[in-house]
Amino acid sequence: MVVTQENVAVNGSRRLSPQEIADVLRDRIRAGDLKAGDRLPTQAELAEEFGVERGTVRQALRALQDDGLLSNVSKGSPPRIAEQAPAQGEPQTTMVGLAPRLAQAFSAPHVRIDAACLTAETLMLALGEPVRLIHEGRLRPESIDVRILLPSRDINLAFPVSVDSGADDDPVHGRWLAQRNAQVHVLQHNLRALRSSHGIDVRVTFRALPFTPPVKLYLLNEAEALLAYYMVTRREEEMADVTLDMYDALGSDSLLFSFEKRSGMRDAAFVEQSQKWFDALWETITTDLTLS
Repeated sequence: MVVTQENVAVNGSRRLSPQEIADVLRDRIRAGDLKAGDRLPTQAELAEEFGVERGTVRQALRALQDDGLLSNVSKGSPPRIAEQAPAQGEPQTTMVGLAPRLAQAFSAPHVRIDAACLTAETLMLALGEPVRLIHEGRLRPESIDVRILLPSRDINLAFPVSVDSGADDDPVHGRWLAQRNAQVHVLQHNLRALRSSHGIDVRVTFRALPFTPPVKLYLLNEAEALLAYYMVTRREEEMADVTLDMYDALGSDSLLFSFEKRSGMRDAAFVEQSQKWFDALWETITTDLTLS
């Protein structure tokens, strides 16, 4: 069984945000559970499934509409999944663009994925695609080596942070830490399970950054670098009967820019320098990641 962020959030004590609901629906579209032309469940059905108000569902659907994933959006009937035909080389949102890139990277016999990011949420969800293809027998890597850099729990994050920050028990930091830890556990489980199910040599390791990364970077098989900027915005979220007013980054909605070694000297230099930057951080100023 592939564990998802949906399991973590829905079964947890807090309610999902519109962004998280949109991310779950994006994952279903990407996995093929929802195909072009299919109708979504009604807002009432989605609200019941995720345990939220209809207004939260409407916000999630608007986000998917803005990404071009939904069509025929109206008040009279549930929207349909839109046809996806992005232009060659056109940047896509990280949530949409990362999964197919990972699936392509997993077609190699020896897979190496390096990532530096604020949380592992987008990577965790996007890895569902190559894991699904492995279970279907369509991908057969011999080894998978994943290294992930995430901010340390002990630093003062630049974001997410409360608008009125300063308290030692900042609930926004606690929320981020709980999400980071849950996502790490899910990601580890889904990849390490491939050892017993398919005999794949899997290594998943984490290191803690002493700073807040301003961008998210994914390095695939030392051949491609994917970069997206964290766009910081002010937003509110309901959590345990408390409204969190925070500055946060909507990383899954950031545009993902691809640089490939085979695309020319400029792209090749960017990939090589990005890999050197990641390796230097991994080997010097980072520390063991603490999940407690």
